[in-house]
Amino acid sequence: QVQLVESGGGLVQAGGSLRLSCAASGRTFSTYAMGWFRQGPGKEREFVAAISWSGGATYYADSVKVRFTISRDNTKNTVYLQMNSLKPEDTAVYYCAADPGAWRSDPKYWGQGTQVTVSS
Repeated sequence: QVQLVESGGGLVQAGGSLRLSCAASGRTFSTYAMGWFRQGPGKEREFVAAISWSGGATYYADSVKVRFTISRDNTKNTVYLQMNSLKPEDTAVYYCAADPGAWRSDPKYWGQGTQVTVSS
């Protein structure tokens, strides 16, 4: 069982930056692939980024590639999402997710989400 708690959301102007954090419980964090999804107002949930258990492989949605960076610190049981050059269309609730082993499109564990609002 893994519990995930996101933080770092907030209100930012277009062009600004935010860093989201996701703290995970449990001693097996380093064996989990981690990722971020988001759900904007009136939209379906969509994949944003993912990182392998070792950090050696990362994956991004085309809409955030270059602007967002996912990373992890296995000594702190934490995964990060650095978001730069934010746009109003990035406004969404951002969810952290975890999957044992390799990353899948429907991960097993989810956090409660953190709101990111980008003003124009």
